[in-house]
Amino acid sequence: MQVLNKVNPSPKQMQEFFEGKDDAPFVMINLLKFKPRAEYANGDHGLSGNEAYAIYGAAVSKLIWALGGKMGYHGQVDGLLLGEVEELWDAVALAQYPSKAAMLKMVTSPEYREAAKHREAGLAGQLNIRTNGSL
Repeated sequence: MQVLNKVNPSPKQMQEFFEGKDDAPFVMINLLKFKPRAEYANGDHGLSGNEAYAIYGAAVSKLIWALGGKMGYHGQVDGLLLGEVEELWDAVALAQYPSKAAMLKMVTSPEYREAAKHREAGLAGQLNIRTNGSL
């Protein structure tokens, strides 16, 4: 299995993810890898990648709740019981969305775009895994 940590999806990935009429709730599993120091386009803010991502997470948590979703879990990764990977992710977060349409509305909003600068500054990469079900 090849794993590619990315910060942003490609346009093709976005299209494939959001196409169709699936209106069911889903839980997004976020496997997060942070930069040692946040890298902002307008200079160094003196933050770690984790600290920059925490600013993003606080803002996005409010957006998710406002659209009828839920934040389920966030925690730092501190070990691996089974399997092998070259490098562990730094954190895991779970978020429930009421639908793909609701998530698309959120990620295209001005509020999200403002928060996303902290995400991009702090993340070295991540995996987003959509699962069916709820929190």
